[in-house]
This record gives sequence, C-alpha cells and structure tokens, in this order.
Amino acid sequence: MRFASLGSGSEGNALVVEAASGHTTTRVLLDCGFSAKELERRLARLQCGVDALDAILITHEHSDHIGSALTVARKWSLPLYMSWGTAKAVGADNADVDLHVLWGDETASIGNLQVLPYTVPHDAREPLQFVFCDGNHRLGVLTDVGTSTPHITTMLSGCDALVLECNHDVRMLATSRYPQSLKARIGGNHGHLSNDAAAEILAALDRAKLTHVVAAHLSQQNNLPELAQAALAGVLGASAHEVRVASQEQGFDWLCCGAG
Repeated sequence: MRFASLGSGSEGNALVVEAASGHTTTRVLLDCGFSAKELERRLARLQCGVDALDAILITHEHSDHIGSALTVARKWSLPLYMSWGTAKAVGADNADVDLHVLWGDETASIGNLQVLPYTVPHDAREPLQFVFCDGNHRLGVLTDVGTSTPHITTMLSGCDALVLECNHDVRMLATSRYPQSLKARIGGNHGHLSNDAAAEILAALDRAKLTHVVAAHLSQQNNLPELAQAALAGVLGASAHEVRVASQEQGFDWLCCGAG
C-alpha cells in the first residue's frame, strides 16, 4: 500500500491511496478539494489520471474537501463514499451520482482496500476520518478535528503510517489578524488541531509499527512547517527532517506503508 497527497490546506485537500494485490490495483481518492481541471493536473504529477481511480471518499462537506467531487464522480462514473450527513449537506442524496453511505466504525471494502471510517469532533454535519488497510499495513488519516478522543487514539494506534493535522501554532494564531470569532472557531473543540495538540495525540498512540508521519493541513497564515515538524519529531525522538509535511501546492510524493 502506498499514498500521496495532491495538496493539503485550506485551499484544497486530496490524498491518493493505492493497494496492489497480484495483478490488480485499487486506487482511491480521499477528498477532492480542487476543481476537476486542477485535480487532473495534480494527479498527472503522480503519473495518474482520474480514469485510474476506483472511488472517491469524502471526509466532510467543507469546500476545501468536497470541491468538485460530485462533478468528477458524475463525469468519470466513479462511486462516491461519504456519511449520510455529508451527503445531505452537499445534495449528493439527490444528485446523479453512485452514492455509497458510510457509517462510523463500519468497514467498507473497495477492491484491495479495507476502509474504516471513524467519527471525529469537527464543525461539520457528520464528519468522518479514515484508516486504510490492505491486509498487511494500516494507514491512519486525521485532519479537520478539534480535539482528541479516546476513540481516535484507539483507531490510530498500531498504524504503519499516519497523516496528522498540524493546523496552527497557538501563539501565531493568537497574534494573527484573524477576527476573534474565527480564532475561537479554529482553536475550539470542533475546529482544528494545533501543533501541540497533534503532538499529544501522537504521544498517546501505539507507535511500534509507525514508519511514516506526515504533518498535514498546515495553515499558511498561522503555522510554519518547521514548527509542526519540531512538535511531532519531539514525540518520535527523531530529527525534524524525518517528519514530512504535506504542502498546499505540492502535497507529497508516494510513500509506502511499512517502508522506512
């Protein structure tokens, strides 16, 4: 199993997850927060096309995650997976798409991938985050969440790779030009994780199999890659450069689960 980001941040998010078994390969897109044209351009960087995807999964209805998902699903006849709350929020329940409803903690099989959605606190209608498994390795994804829960710790423990939100630095957010109401939303229990909060989540996990940690969904105004890297590296006992960062413009290139 391998994974790559097309971009991560408030201007758009998309993660490609791929699992191969024998002569078959399953490739899914987690979130589709770009226009269809931009999605094609970014996929091309990975030598991949939209027609090579088997499904699109959506975490929640915010524009930087839903983007062109309905348009892409219709145009390329791709199955679209999301919670019922998200489907209602974006009108997917009445759209001409192949809608598959996901329920928290109920595994869905898509080709060679087992997809396990789990619920998280975020200011959306019915947000989900995901763990992917190919039978040998586990990839955990946690972005767009305000605070940790025991369930999150359970879900992400034992993963081989982790994509973890490090949205903001607490001091940078506090001194930013954002209005107080927006600061309160971002820093609240249904907002986004700070570097410190992400580090606390990482510290609580069983990390025995963990080979890759990627800091994701960084705020371009209220964070710096080196701050996110330092926070997570401190937990791992690693050097900062060993923590990868998913950037808004470039995302990150293919990483293999279980391979250091």
